[in-house]
Amino acid sequence: MDVLTALLVVLVGMTAMATLESRARRLDRRMARLEQKIDLLLKEANVPDHGLVPAEVAALARAGEDITAIKKYREATGAGLREAKEVVDRLKG
Repeated sequence: MDVLTALLVVLVGMTAMATLESRARRLDRRMARLEQKIDLLLKEANVPDHGLVPAEVAALARAGEDITAIKKYREATGAGLREAKEVVDRLKG
């Protein structure tokens, strides 16, 4: 009986994990679509990217402090490494 209980617990746990993983993937796709829509709206409204970047990050990028600027941008926005690097590169030139 103990083996059957353990198997049942494992099965329920695996099912719960699969369900949560599926939901997380769905939410990731939805968030990506929403971010694309926001980017399009900002572009159509002619809102410059640098207006959304903290002043400290812009100053660091202009001073050539790329790594520090990327770190500060990620801390301020929660962005990923690639996105932060792209923003800092745009600010430099």
